[in-house]
Amino acid sequence: MVNISIDESVSSSVPQFKIGGVLYHNIVISDSPQMLKGRLQFFQETLRLELDTKEITEFEGIAEWRQTFKALGINPGRYRPSHEALIRRIKQGNPLPLVHSAVDLNTFFSLQYSIPLGIYDFDKIKGDVTLRLGNESDSYEGVNGRVNDMIGKLVSADSKGAFGSPIVDSLRTKVTAETTSALHLFYLRPSMETEETFKLVQAAGKMFTQIHGGNFIHKIVTCKHNW
Repeated sequence: MVNISIDESVSSSVPQFKIGGVLYHNIVISDSPQMLKGRLQFFQETLRLELDTKEITEFEGIAEWRQTFKALGINPGRYRPSHEALIRRIKQGNPLPLVHSAVDLNTFFSLQYSIPLGIYDFDKIKGDVTLRLGNESDSYEGVNGRVNDMIGKLVSADSKGAFGSPIVDSLRTKVTAETTSALHLFYLRPSMETEETFKLVQAAGKMFTQIHGGNFIHKIVTCKHNW
């Protein structure tokens, strides 16, 4: 079990902030099944057609997350939420890379729900998890191949410091083929109703375990209710 909470540095600016958490155990990660590859390809093609007549900022999930970043004092033009970065890549005609079943499904969920997500190796997370704004000591080598300075940015942190973000995640908690337990964080849109978010996270957990086996527990964390 892991305790997840939202720090006052976030809740004071965005009182409706909420995050979905799914904890998986006994999972097996491998190459993505053809079904997932097909769905991901179809989604990219559908979005590419939609982007011919629709501005990126017209997508509800992107517009709201840009507003959320602004409320937290983060420049969304300079530091883009990860789901916006995915859609911009599709608009440019660049196919999304396939990594393995967990990361590819994470990408699929991000496009489907139009929100940032992060999936992390649970055994590499130390202590409780807090959603907060980064401080002077929060920097990490990211999955983007760069050292990322996370001061003032929205981060997910454990007792060792920041390990993830709706912008870019760290190598420290990266999910690999050796991962057997994982924590899935859904950076939900603040405007979403709690019942809607609960159904979303539950459905995602079921699909994840259909592909990876294992079992899961899930929870919605709000500024008033921790996990």
